[in-house]
Amino acid sequence: PSHKPKVSGVSTKMSREMDKPLISLHLVDSDTSLAKVPDEAPKVGILGSGDFARSLATRLVSSGFKVVVGSRNPKRTAGLFPSAAQVTFQEEAVSSPEVIFVAVFREHYSSLCSLSDQLAGKILVDVSNPTEQEHLQHRESNAEYLASLFPTCTVVKAFNVISAWTLQAGPRDGNRQVPICSDQPEAKRAVSEMAITMGFMPVDMGSLASAREIEAMPLRLLPAWKVPTLLALGLFICFYAYNFVRDVLQPYVQESKNKFFKLPVSVVNTTLPCVAYVLLSLVYLPGVLAATLQLRRGTKYHRFPDWLDHWLQHRKQIGLLSFFCAALHALYSFCLPLRRSHRYDLVNLAVKQVLANKSHLWVEEEVWRMEIYLSLGVLALGTLSLLAVTSLPSIANSLNWREFSFVQSSLGFLALVLSTLHTLTYGWTRAFEESRYKFYLPPTFTLTLLVPCVVILAKALFLLPCISRRLTRIRRGWERDGAIKFTLPTDNALAEKTSHV
Repeated sequence: PSHKPKVSGVSTKMSREMDKPLISLHLVDSDTSLAKVPDEAPKVGILGSGDFARSLATRLVSSGFKVVVGSRNPKRTAGLFPSAAQVTFQEEAVSSPEVIFVAVFREHYSSLCSLSDQLAGKILVDVSNPTEQEHLQHRESNAEYLASLFPTCTVVKAFNVISAWTLQAGPRDGNRQVPICSDQPEAKRAVSEMAITMGFMPVDMGSLASAREIEAMPLRLLPAWKVPTLLALGLFICFYAYNFVRDVLQPYVQESKNKFFKLPVSVVNTTLPCVAYVLLSLVYLPGVLAATLQLRRGTKYHRFPDWLDHWLQHRKQIGLLSFFCAALHALYSFCLPLRRSHRYDLVNLAVKQVLANKSHLWVEEEVWRMEIYLSLGVLALGTLSLLAVTSLPSIANSLNWREFSFVQSSLGFLALVLSTLHTLTYGWTRAFEESRYKFYLPPTFTLTLLVPCVVILAKALFLLPCISRRLTRIRRGWERDGAIKFTLPTDNALAEKTSHV
């Protein structure tokens, strides 16, 4: 006779811990609307009892659907679902609903083949996501594989980009868009209506062949930030190396002074504003290049080069990285007086002043320079903060096009001008002092001024009436060699409403 092995107390405890849901049921228990669902409510089936299935059942019940959950062990999992949801065996769960969510992993699809007769003619909604390794290993998507196992069913790919937390807490806490694809338009329409009822916004992605692309979406890690981050990192490395040579290596080689203590704070603080300033100028440089191309071609109907098009699309990320570096620069600047080396320098300066019998040390020009320098820096950082805040989707969606354009274009250019003045007051006359050229290398701020000054001068040229009027006509559809010819009204208010690149 066979005997069941004895399970130790530790194993029993671990098993009970594994049975607990990762997502708390506090939201379910506190919501009295989940206690009962009207009998006439549409019935929806769910195959699976994991975290996503529990959150999906919670959202469906709260949206007015009657939910039937199919589980291999309904007695053990029934307490994890809302009381309004019926938890039963898989065979019973798929008998009556016309729409069934398949919330199991790909490797468990074959275990559902015994239900193929009962699933015939029904809509199967695949919500699974492959791992990155599985996505590269399999040529067909999970949804296409599910469709091959159940040829008599209509498979719809949906809700895989929505997290379990978003389902349970509500779409206000996550992305509301739900990409949907299927070979049957009627099935897509039915699932889209369900998504709308649940508070989400369906996005039609076409046939089931698009399922592989939809399943790749959750695997992407900030794809729009890759190039801007590499750009910022490259600029930081270049400026850090340049400042290291000037501020640390040159004193060590030529004067035998050990300045390596400057590497963690001082050199970093000198590098951060350079990166922030150049990144901010790179936000507005592609607009200048695009306007120049339009003026040269005499039309707006020619595509920009791919590199310029991608550059224009990454301006938001570049601007936010500029604000990040500027904010770090402000924090590092506040930490400078806290360094022990700074305190020693103050003591040494006081001693030198006493030995030189100087009772009063005051340089009027330096005092005014520093006051103006700090004031311009604060104004520039404040303007950048406003730009960063309006980049948030919740804020940007509350602005109309003219308001958003004013903040991002006009105030952004003002931030660039303030940053330029901030840099010029920092440099003052240092660019003309021979002692500032260490190893024959110019001061760092002179290098950072190159791109911003080009952008500012180009923007100033575009404000000239002869150029501004022509550019406005081109952006309103005028072509130099085209058959359409019209004159722009003299009303300046109309020109202001024209969108800018």
